[in-house]
Amino acid sequence: MDQQSIWQSIKTIIKNKNANNKPLQMWFEPTKLIDISVKDNVNRFQIGVPTELHKYWISQNLLDLITQELSQATKDKFEIDLIVTNDAQKDETIEEKIQKRVEKTTVKMSYSTPKPNNTTSNASKGYYTLHPEYTFSTFVVGRNNEFAHAASFNISKNPGKDSYNPLFIYGPTGMGKTHLLNAVGNQIKKSFPEYTVSYLSAEKFLNECVSSIRRNEMDKFRKKYRQNSNVLLIDDVQVLGRGEAVQEEFFHTLNHFFDINQQVIVASDRMPKDIKGLEDRIRTRLEWGLIADIQMPDIETRVAILKYKAEKKNLRIPPDVINYIARISKRSIRELEGNLNKVQMFSELQNLSITSEIAKKVLSAHDEKTTITVSEIQKLCADQFKVRVKDLCSKSRTKPLVTARQVSMVLVKKHLDKSLVEIGRAFGGKDHTTVMNALRRIADQQTKNLDLKRDIEEIEHKIHNITGV
Repeated sequence: MDQQSIWQSIKTIIKNKNANNKPLQMWFEPTKLIDISVKDNVNRFQIGVPTELHKYWISQNLLDLITQELSQATKDKFEIDLIVTNDAQKDETIEEKIQKRVEKTTVKMSYSTPKPNNTTSNASKGYYTLHPEYTFSTFVVGRNNEFAHAASFNISKNPGKDSYNPLFIYGPTGMGKTHLLNAVGNQIKKSFPEYTVSYLSAEKFLNECVSSIRRNEMDKFRKKYRQNSNVLLIDDVQVLGRGEAVQEEFFHTLNHFFDINQQVIVASDRMPKDIKGLEDRIRTRLEWGLIADIQMPDIETRVAILKYKAEKKNLRIPPDVINYIARISKRSIRELEGNLNKVQMFSELQNLSITSEIAKKVLSAHDEKTTITVSEIQKLCADQFKVRVKDLCSKSRTKPLVTARQVSMVLVKKHLDKSLVEIGRAFGGKDHTTVMNALRRIADQQTKNLDLKRDIEEIEHKIHNITGV
């Protein structure tokens, strides 16, 4: 049997022995024998693989099996070289390719404009497609988003007919704002099939408006978003702050919807008052209706989200792994789902069950310390008492500021166990007696002032969300 036949035979044997191993089938099937050369009485098998990712997976998971089968098929000495045949992908690292695959498996909103068809659907009018999986039933509700969810759900039952117009949803990136926008749109289309729902990003609105101005087609643009729309859903509205010329058109579009009692919902990563470059008249219009925020879910909600995602993927994942991923994924829901995808992919590539050890190995770079920093505590307290962080370290003695500063000192002492001198230094060089007085005063005030006690409990809850302990 010649060497080519030997390789084909070995490939068939390995595939037949692992017929139920889908990852192996996926990664091994594209391989091919490129060449066999002989040097110093050693046969060199050059095996072609399409990408660096294939090379990495085979070298980590399959090379020993190939070597074993080759040893049984030939008595000659041999070596195996894995050669990437797709030169276009050689410039990317293995880590980059893994990250790309993870990103593709994470559910995201598609911002591609659907192709026109012969119907009068939203797609034929050039609107963005509502993501069918982003519904109220797939939205995990927690303390961080229950108000925004309730407002969105009520609007979907009665769009444009109550005081929730406009609804302004704001919060950090990756918290579920886009999900809620789509959930409203999907529910309205289901309950009111005669309605036309226009969903788009502010970036698209801006670009379309500028393009229409240049082509002298503003009548067409206005007809598209005013006369042909019953509900307007705009994502990332903070982008409009950089388009002064477009704000005039956006202002009149908002007024048109309000005047005829048609619903507008917008999402942003910041409050209207914090959008730089936004005209005051637009800011007041956006603040006219209802403002609802979405923040990072607490650890219990993150666990619930992971359980839902795992069940949807038919993943058998132990509770300790769920809790571990929830604890270290503190930036956004996208990070939460991305980390779950990484663990899933690694377990499939290795053909191993998901365990705590595997999760910690895959996510070691994300496994940050479970403590909290002084600056993080200061920010939480500043936000709670509506003061500036830098003022906590100043000499100002106004009452709200003193309370915020003293609570910060108490929580730094409790959660970081720093010395009185270290705490004083972190607050602008205060002496240790000032810190000591702060500890005594807050301990005394908590028993008398229920509002203060409630404020501290809320900050403690946020610290728990960050540390997971």
